[in-house]
Amino acid sequence: MAKRMQPAWEAPNNTSEVKLELFNSLTRKKEVFVPQNGKQVTWYNCGPTVYDASHMGHARTYLSFDILRRVLSDYFGYDVFFVMNITDIDDKIIKRARQNHLYKQYLAEKHTLDKVLEDCNIVLQHFAEVVKATTDPDKKNMQERLFEKLKSAVNNIEAAIKAGDEKDIAAKKEALLIDAKDLLSDWLDTKLGSSVTENKIFSELPRFWEEEYHKDMEALNVQPADCLTRVSEYVPEIVDYIQKIISREFAYESNGSVYFDVSKFDSSPCHHYAKLVPEAFGDSKALAEGEGDLSAAPSEKRFDNDFALWKKSKPGEPSWPSPWGLGRPGWHIECSAMASVILGESMDIHSGGYDLKFPHHDNELAQSEAYYDNDAWTRYFLHSGHLTIAGCKMSKSLKNFITIQEVLQKHTARQLRLAFLLHSWKDTLDYSDNTMELAKNYEKTVNEFFLIAKHFMRTTPGTGVEAFSKWSKDELEMNEKLEKAKEAIHAALCDNIDTRTVLEAIRELVSQSNVYIEKVRSSGAVNRQLIKNVAAYITKIFDVFGMISKEELIGFPSGGSGSADLETLVMPYLNSLADFRDNVRKSAREIKAGDILSECDKLRDDVLPNLGVRLEDKENEATVIKLVDRAELMKEREEKKALEEKKRLEKEAKKAEAAAKAAALEAQKKIPPGELFKGETDKYSKFDDKGMPTHNVEGEELPKAQLKKLQKIFQAQEKKYNDYMKSQSNEQ
Repeated sequence: MAKRMQPAWEAPNNTSEVKLELFNSLTRKKEVFVPQNGKQVTWYNCGPTVYDASHMGHARTYLSFDILRRVLSDYFGYDVFFVMNITDIDDKIIKRARQNHLYKQYLAEKHTLDKVLEDCNIVLQHFAEVVKATTDPDKKNMQERLFEKLKSAVNNIEAAIKAGDEKDIAAKKEALLIDAKDLLSDWLDTKLGSSVTENKIFSELPRFWEEEYHKDMEALNVQPADCLTRVSEYVPEIVDYIQKIISREFAYESNGSVYFDVSKFDSSPCHHYAKLVPEAFGDSKALAEGEGDLSAAPSEKRFDNDFALWKKSKPGEPSWPSPWGLGRPGWHIECSAMASVILGESMDIHSGGYDLKFPHHDNELAQSEAYYDNDAWTRYFLHSGHLTIAGCKMSKSLKNFITIQEVLQKHTARQLRLAFLLHSWKDTLDYSDNTMELAKNYEKTVNEFFLIAKHFMRTTPGTGVEAFSKWSKDELEMNEKLEKAKEAIHAALCDNIDTRTVLEAIRELVSQSNVYIEKVRSSGAVNRQLIKNVAAYITKIFDVFGMISKEELIGFPSGGSGSADLETLVMPYLNSLADFRDNVRKSAREIKAGDILSECDKLRDDVLPNLGVRLEDKENEATVIKLVDRAELMKEREEKKALEEKKRLEKEAKKAEAAAKAAALEAQKKIPPGELFKGETDKYSKFDDKGMPTHNVEGEELPKAQLKKLQKIFQAQEKKYNDYMKSQSNEQ
């Protein structure tokens, strides 16, 4: 007999595989994401220019890319190496550092009031010409606000001088110096900026604001970069980078500065300038903004489109040695050199804000590809969308920005992240009260589900025989909904990391879970493991999105099984308290002890909410215990009290209305029928012997139909009056 063999095996055919696609600014469409080296992903993100407080525009960029970075690493399993720069050498920084230094120096000189007023009036005259020459409407609007602010402060102190109140004059002088800061420091810089020579002045400002930036990112739960580069620490590497570009004949020296030769690069067969925004080629306004306020005269350049790689330092500017003399790096070369030092000749992802596309990122691509003589320095370019404030443009340079710290005083970091997750990362996001209200409502919906899921996990067996029961049709259907949600969420994350669709799918899953719970809870048949699976999956996605802040563990946790969270620590005590309260309430009801029941209610409504604990009493079920943010519970309590007060006032109003109505009826009874109509002289002019109206106010006889109605009223009043008189006689 032949030896039996195993039958042939055929691998299943996966027809539903979905690949990750990202919107690539280099092609302006979604492209399948293919890293250059297996699962390793190299990523460079343009960091902040640190000369002022971080604002919502920064949050838009860094929160968005934090979410994408987490999804790539924690959901798709890529090994992401994330590099970010800090721009601490820049025209804006130099100018702001000089202005701050000169303003502090001006205050320290303690000028007389006459001198301060004289200078402020000169500033007003100078700035009036600046405003007049400005053509950009947003910038002009900002300048006019500053101008009016200073003008008003000058008028205020002049009025105080006329009044002769020395105390008021001193206060108005102090206010004037504060209100004049922006324009006065700018004027001082035009006069004395070239005298500021100490390099320390130019390093202290960015160091301070970088520290504040890191604090803001930590508050937003944004992961720090794996590698952070500062321009000031890479100047030698930048100089070497520029020299190589010159050696390839794509850059030239002019009067101590070095410029990139755009036309030479663009005419090269293997290169292309303005890959990201080709239609912006030759945009002189954008190019000028990219060069900075302190740039040299355009006459140094061979062509208008050329841009600075190295700037010769003028008096009042920090400087570093180079083959072309003392100077400093241009803005665009900084990122090219630093990213290349860390990531080499080609990176997988480069990211930044939408407004950096041209000229900054297009210039970066040109410089780097000139340096490496390649055409693929960046494989995927990602740009986060703009952020508007209630529909209006926001800009640090226009001084109409909202800082991250200001926002975090009104909303939590999780709520802000939720607001971003509810919108596409690449589209414009409008920050408004309505946007944040939507985020708060979403947070409340899912949090209530988490709390009820935890309740069933606490109150039903988790292990052993009692923990498992036969699945009914309800469990099978609920599990199928969970699996469909997972499929939809995976498809959405593959589709350019569409977090909005993900959150909508989660909202629907929560709704379906709540329907399942309400359907089966009365019979005590809520399947603990199924609800735990749903809650755990949603928690996993939220964790991927960075919505759950937690400490990163290194090595084995101490204490054996790891450190428990607050809920795990306090819940046994709260369970004991809730059980004790349930027993007390049950006994109090049996003996009708109202005072004891009131104390139980006081514990639930007043004491525990102040500790961040919500108790929910259920008929024929153990009390539901929920750990909730104390502020939210305090708000709920105040709203409940306000509602109770409103109901009390409505009840009192109805009671008073009923009393007034009863009093009116009582007063009505006392009126003799013959006097009932005689007071209505605006309706009737003549009456008969009984007091019945016969003619209207115009002297015309009343129609028979009207007389019939009045007769009925008269007879009814006659009966009321007779009853009243009879009751009075009986009382006597």
